[in-house]
Amino acid sequence: MSKIIGEKLSNIPWQDKPANINAPVWRYSANPIINRDAIPNSNSVFNSAVVPFEGGFAGVFRCDSKSVSMDIFAGFSDDGVNWKINHEPIVFEGDEEVIKREYRYDPRVIKIEDRYYITWCNGYHGPTIGIAYTTDFKTFHQLENAFLPYNRNGVLFPRKINDHYAMVSRPSDTGHTPFGDIFYSISPDLTFWGKHRYVMGTVDGDASAWQSKKIGPGPVPIETDKGWLLIYHGVINTCNGFVYRMGVALLDINEPWKVIARSRNYIMGPETLYECVGDVPNVTFPCAALTDAETGRIAIYYGCADTVTGLAFTTVDELLEYMEKFPLEA
Repeated sequence: MSKIIGEKLSNIPWQDKPANINAPVWRYSANPIINRDAIPNSNSVFNSAVVPFEGGFAGVFRCDSKSVSMDIFAGFSDDGVNWKINHEPIVFEGDEEVIKREYRYDPRVIKIEDRYYITWCNGYHGPTIGIAYTTDFKTFHQLENAFLPYNRNGVLFPRKINDHYAMVSRPSDTGHTPFGDIFYSISPDLTFWGKHRYVMGTVDGDASAWQSKKIGPGPVPIETDKGWLLIYHGVINTCNGFVYRMGVALLDINEPWKVIARSRNYIMGPETLYECVGDVPNVTFPCAALTDAETGRIAIYYGCADTVTGLAFTTVDELLEYMEKFPLEA
């Protein structure tokens, strides 16, 4: 048995694994949990992140409007399944140069010490990584962008590593990014980022073709007694376009750019109607994972076909055993 290092979360959303499922991750039976019209002017609600908050849950949600303008919105839930999302996007306080908005999408959120930090793909002369913090999900203070353009999918670790804040991200380009590897960066103050280290990249050939075009970090890494458990997205370019699936890797606890293990097989991919049909077909894109250290349970929030939000379940043992059963050989 492996252990999640963290707090007990007795009210984590959960359904037991169905008897007829042999995959390591299984879907919530009432998916999608957030429909595309969850707020009056939304075209879609997807690729969003949640955290425990004041006995319930809070989150930051990507809501594209009916004019297909990308922005992020705060929301709240008692049970992590039924959500009330604000009808107006987050308004950030901060330096006037930094808070200028081009677009905002695909947020992540994590509590570090007494603050909840939000990262997202921020538009600043092209895609980069925005960072902000809040204590109440009402007032949000925006910090400096982490990187120069171009970058997407910046994900903070849930604690400092060797006295530094740490982040994994996916350097990018201006468009639909026909490439992508995962890199690790550190900062003493959440302003200046450096010591960039390569973590892992795409897989050539057909050894693990589902992640042959690009990969990028998903939810906040999960600390375990074996290392950092990283759920990530991988993409293959098919004759009908990109297909996004989920994978899992294990990173060294003190040097997270070093990969201990990685699954050859994907852990979840588009299968259901709401994952295969939508604004962007064939997408399962993970952005958040709630964990319960007592039971090892993990609840994954993921975007479906760039249209709605789904919920899926697994455990730390399921993921580690799956990597051991289907390892990606170096």
